[in-house]
Amino acid sequence: MNEQSLAVFPSDAAPANLSSARTGLAAHLGIEFTEASPTFLRARMPVDERTKQPFGLLHGGASVALAETLGSVASHLVSPERMIVGLEINANHIRAARDGYVHGTVTALHIGSSTHVWDIKIRDDDGRLVCVSRLTIAVLNRPTPPPMV
Repeated sequence: MNEQSLAVFPSDAAPANLSSARTGLAAHLGIEFTEASPTFLRARMPVDERTKQPFGLLHGGASVALAETLGSVASHLVSPERMIVGLEINANHIRAARDGYVHGTVTALHIGSSTHVWDIKIRDDDGRLVCVSRLTIAVLNRPTPPPMV
């Protein structure tokens, strides 16, 4: 069976236009979007005092934060008029990272009307696999704002 990457992202999905990493947890962790194509998005995160655990290794939770940021932004690009919320995430930590950057790449596994499933691979600066993650997103209708009184 030949698996092909799903082309789901708009052609104008340039890293400079992906503002979601400029605030909140993503900004605190130093996550930056670096590349976008119709089939994937890529971001990097520094391995530094913000993202390391006490033994000097990349904290697994930081990898998960990078993965969820990538998948959430990906879902927002696919369904910008909908509310995007994480439903489930898992991560397998394969190799330690001690310095430099880790680079995450997100690709679509499933794009439905109510759920999206994303594959995220995180690699070190040498291209070695650090973490694999799968994220399921719930795609919801935006709530109606309460009436103004």
